[in-house]
Amino acid sequence: MRTFIIYKPFGMLSQFTPEQHGQSTLADLDFNFPKDAYPLGRLDADSEGLLLLSSDKSLNLKLLHPSRKQAKTYWAQVEGQPTEAALEPLRRGMTLRIKGKDFACLPVEAGLLPAPPVLPERVPPIRQRLTVPDAWLWLRLNEGKNHQVRKMLAATGFPVLRLVRSAVAGFELGKGILEGAQPGQVWEVRLRL
Repeated sequence: MRTFIIYKPFGMLSQFTPEQHGQSTLADLDFNFPKDAYPLGRLDADSEGLLLLSSDKSLNLKLLHPSRKQAKTYWAQVEGQPTEAALEPLRRGMTLRIKGKDFACLPVEAGLLPAPPVLPERVPPIRQRLTVPDAWLWLRLNEGKNHQVRKMLAATGFPVLRLVRSAVAGFELGKGILEGAQPGQVWEVRLRL
């Protein structure tokens, strides 16, 4: 059984087969994955950061089942300047409409980052508006519904400009083997769950 961690670039699908002609996928990475490797969880094409792949099918249950409480951490660059009070709805939990159904989100840990995280430039870069300030937040959650982080932040009045998964399953950007990580990089890892 083999497990890999990828810094998934912006614009890439977290799967090996495109849904439409011309889409970038994991197959475009400069790495020869085993044929039975598959993503553990997903990151939408507009998000970047840490994604796990494995040929160990039991890891999907161990990492993604809600009873396991495996937290995922995200850094979000948002439009506007949220206050601590503006983050309270995230911390209390909120109800979102996801795929036509109401979904009660569990409370998340959230806070303002004191400084922007050290990240490679995004390609293409985010839009900059000189009259609208932005800020960086961190969020830690144990669930992951379709576009959940983006929808939660939009519901609080702070649309996401850039979203990076910074930690999953004990691996964190900027620490250990992931120091100076770049989009498209792949590492083979051993998981201790």
